[in-house]
Amino acid sequence: MELHQLRYLVSVVDEGSFTAAADHEHVSQSGVSAQVAKLERELGQALLHRGPRSLRLTAAGEAVLPLARAVLAGVAQIREVADDVSGLAVGRVRLGMIRGCSIPPFLDAVAGFGCEHPGVELVLSEADSDDLQLQVAAGALDLALVGYADRVGEGLAVRVVVDERCAVAVPADHRLASLPRVRLGDLVGETLIALSPGTGARSAFDRSCASARVDLRVALSASSPTTVLGLARRGAGVAVLSASMGADDELVVRDIDDATTHARLGLVSREGRQSTAASELMERLVAALG
Repeated sequence: MELHQLRYLVSVVDEGSFTAAADHEHVSQSGVSAQVAKLERELGQALLHRGPRSLRLTAAGEAVLPLARAVLAGVAQIREVADDVSGLAVGRVRLGMIRGCSIPPFLDAVAGFGCEHPGVELVLSEADSDDLQLQVAAGALDLALVGYADRVGEGLAVRVVVDERCAVAVPADHRLASLPRVRLGDLVGETLIALSPGTGARSAFDRSCASARVDLRVALSASSPTTVLGLARRGAGVAVLSASMGADDELVVRDIDDATTHARLGLVSREGRQSTAASELMERLVAALG
């Protein structure tokens, strides 16, 4: 059994296919497939059900996967400890970011870190916030920028950079634009446009509706705030986002007064010790976003 076999297994599961795993690992698909098959032969158990269009873990695979993640995380920590002894920002940092993230200070900080620390391999990946939290908790990512509501997952530490109410954004001639205050009840009967489930602003809105016992359903979902606002500008409905996301020169933004669950943006990492490089990047990002 070799480390790269475990790494390929984890990559296949995380990426969803042998092809995507091969792209992620920068090796051939046949190489990934052969090494996973070799691991299965050594263990005497099939770890993956290989279907024509999908794959899933077997019972043995479900049992082995968390152990493989733990081994890889332990090896990474050994490297980090050795790097820290030298006092240099070297090694590898795996940074996750919200899908479609285009926040200029965040991108500036990431680019600046890469230029100042050429010895650090910076690996970026995009996903929905809920998935990013799971990847950080499992050790697949060192830190991630996520949107969330209330609190982050168990075993995670968070540095909050935005904490605000949900809001609506509508054209100036919309009836909601003339209201001095907007409440959840005012949205009944409106076509609502929001971010996809699994994002912080959407979770905050859904939980606020449940807490207030107001039955509202999102008619249109999109993965990008730009798309949500673009649809609202074109009269497709009422955009529901966090207050800062709703800022738009062509739309009127109103906080939802009784949306009690706030939308938060934060940088998450596993609780406990981080490598020098990951800690430096974290501080740079917090300063930039703050």
